[in-house]
Amino acid sequence: MSGILSLLTNGFASFLFGKPETQRLPVRTSTGQAQAVYLPTAAPGLGDSGVIIGREVYSGKGYVYDPFQLYGQQLPAPHWLVLGESGNGKSALEKTYVLRQLRFRDRQVVVLDAQGEDGVGEWNHIAEALGIKPVRLDPTDLTGDAIRLNPLDPAITSTGQLALLRTIIEVAMGRPLEERAGYALKAAHVHVVRTVKDRQPILPDVVDALRNPTKESADLLSLDLADVRIWGLDVALVLDRLVDGDLKNMFEGPTTTGIDLDAPLIIFDLSHIDRNSIAMPILMAIVGVWLEHTWIRPDRIKRIFLVEEAWHIINSPFVAQLFQRLLKFGRRLGLSFVAVVHHLSDVVDGAAAKEAAAILKMASTRTVYMQKAEEARATGRVLGLPRWAVEIIPTLTPGIAVWDVNGNVQVVKHLITDTERPLVYTDRAMTEDAMEERVRAEAALAGDPAA
Repeated sequence: MSGILSLLTNGFASFLFGKPETQRLPVRTSTGQAQAVYLPTAAPGLGDSGVIIGREVYSGKGYVYDPFQLYGQQLPAPHWLVLGESGNGKSALEKTYVLRQLRFRDRQVVVLDAQGEDGVGEWNHIAEALGIKPVRLDPTDLTGDAIRLNPLDPAITSTGQLALLRTIIEVAMGRPLEERAGYALKAAHVHVVRTVKDRQPILPDVVDALRNPTKESADLLSLDLADVRIWGLDVALVLDRLVDGDLKNMFEGPTTTGIDLDAPLIIFDLSHIDRNSIAMPILMAIVGVWLEHTWIRPDRIKRIFLVEEAWHIINSPFVAQLFQRLLKFGRRLGLSFVAVVHHLSDVVDGAAAKEAAAILKMASTRTVYMQKAEEARATGRVLGLPRWAVEIIPTLTPGIAVWDVNGNVQVVKHLITDTERPLVYTDRAMTEDAMEERVRAEAALAGDPAA
């Protein structure tokens, strides 16, 4: 009787309140399967092979990135663009990334260190810690021991030399080289290559050939000697700045011997060069072409070419064209180009907008640190970032950045070890109190990554 009464009671309760919750058995599963329950915070990672960057802010997962591992599968190109206001962690990211990459035996890195203080580059501490002597280019060095890079280095092909000479002249003049002046330059270059055999050809040889062209060099191009002399005068004046003018002591002699191209890390210290002068883009062009012909080789080594103040490259149509070719060429030979800039608007609105867009397109990885709201919106439009990422960029705290790896967008907290910290934070202008405050801020972020 009690059984029938219980059924009637349960049936009446179900009619009023719905079916009672049934007891379910526990289910055993893995964390990989369980993450599907938390879709908003479980974006797919990039794998577990490569360099540890930090952790993904929303899920807390470790964030591992390596362009060489991802290239061909998740990345169409291994090149990387780093953006953001000063003081938000770009420099720390660059340095720790390089230090961690160097733990792999098949890695080599070249850094163009365009920043510095107290007479040395920003990478000087790392160079000292690794026992490396930076290649310091200094136009004020009159000791006779100055480092020189020769645009006519025999390691560079004849075609590469002529293209580099044209770029140097166009950067210095601020406009494309006229066709007639181009003929005069070509005649002078042909003459120098044919006649100088007992040593490296150097820029003074080209200047002399422009001012005093020979009939043989003119005849080789079927040109009139008088025309060649007139066409080459302006070109000779421009190159003379690199030989005996305000840009001397860097390019007018043979390439300095002893630069170890097999070293795991090569640092070109450009901190003695005025960042606002034409010397900087000219120097970057010469270094880029020289490395293309001497450092990048068809072997199994994975190479990283990191350029600070990369707007000097991207913002010059003449230098950008050279680097565009370098990036296409180097991609097939295991080169990853890392460009570090502050503001993308300085690049895309400049004279080299077309060339800049081509280089940015080849950068399949974009890391964006804190920017002001207006700049963040401009960056989002150019890079095609999702709306939520654009909105969060102005709120990012130091050390946290938006990472876009070929459409895989995540917010990542960069982590720095105690061993790396003294090598990374090298700003001598910081007081001990400021340093301690930054350490406390990092400790707070470690407890609350979204803070």
